Amino acid sequence: MLTLQSDLHGNHLLGALPSHEWQALAPHLELVHLRTEQLLCDSGQRIHHVYFPTTAIISMLSTMEDGSSVEIAAVGREGMTGVPVLTGGETMPNRVQVQCAGFAYRMSAQALKQQFARSDFLRRLMLLYMHALLTQVAQTAACNRHHALNKQLCRWLLIEVDRVASNDLTVTQQLIADMLGVRREGITEAAGKLHDEGLIHHSRGHIKVLDRKGLEDRACECYGLVKREFDRLLPRLRQAETVE
Repeated sequence: MLTLQSDLHGNHLLGALPSHEWQALAPHLELVHLRTEQLLCDSGQRIHHVYFPTTAIISMLSTMEDGSSVEIAAVGREGMTGVPVLTGGETMPNRVQVQCAGFAYRMSAQALKQQFARSDFLRRLMLLYMHALLTQVAQTAACNRHHALNKQLCRWLLIEVDRVASNDLTVTQQLIADMLGVRREGITEAAGKLHDEGLIHHSRGHIKVLDRKGLEDRACECYGLVKREFDRLLPRLRQAETVE
């Protein structure tokens, strides 16, 4: 019977690995501190490293020719960056940039590819994660097009607190506006209403979620849909599954 890794590693994908799988990856993992706005890989660049966040949040950004950008997915402790290396893509179709500073495990793309080819368990886990990530990307695109800004903001805040496992967010209204591809004034107005309703407290560079249930009630269906898909595809393997 193989013992699964505990959540002490901080990243859910790494935490789901049986001990022998973790031992195979561990020599290739380096815990690094990531800075806010640090560029990890630009659009079209070859992927040299993948990152498994523990406390950092990393944004996948779609960038336009005029320099504007919008977040298409946020990656935190539930996932990893650089999935195209596992599908043969080799390069990133979008920009990968640190949204919130923190720690992540860094691994060379080549080392992950080699282990991916050797391990049935890792291959299954990563393919399920890719499926969940694609759901997030697709639903984010639909949400940005069809839902009101106040609902988008609730969705975004809920995703953030899930990724960092804390109700306290170090984030500016300008950053949120950049991530959602909208004007800062719109975020200021929407955040002010949530503050007045007692759902959040916001001050300069900081937002604290006071009423998560209230945010969930006001968010569009996109948050719940994506969360359910992650929970369905990536259950708490480290708690519920054993490998003979």
